[in-house]
Amino acid sequence: MADIDCKKARYSVTDASRASSAVERTREANKSWAERRKEMRKNILGKRGTSLSSWKRETHVMPRAEARMFAKSFLKKYPKAAYWSEVESWRVLDNDIIEFTMRRLPSAD
Repeated sequence: MADIDCKKARYSVTDASRASSAVERTREANKSWAERRKEMRKNILGKRGTSLSSWKRETHVMPRAEARMFAKSFLKKYPKAAYWSEVESWRVLDNDIIEFTMRRLPSAD
């Protein structure tokens, strides 16, 4: 019985705190990328008070031919290599009218 008591006494408070901190480090390391990104975003927004979205978006509604010409000129003015520009979304409305959103980064402005 004395041997059992000695074995129980072998573990100290520092061992328990070390084990606890190891568990916390493991939990932190195992968080998904999305959760870590969400926390970073929340911390950055709290400091700056602004949105992290740096995309510039323009939404237009025009006839199909005019929309096609506008998109071509937009992509020529803001090339994909420099601005990552693209047609983000589009839909066809009645009478062949197109509603579309162009997106680009302002990085090369």
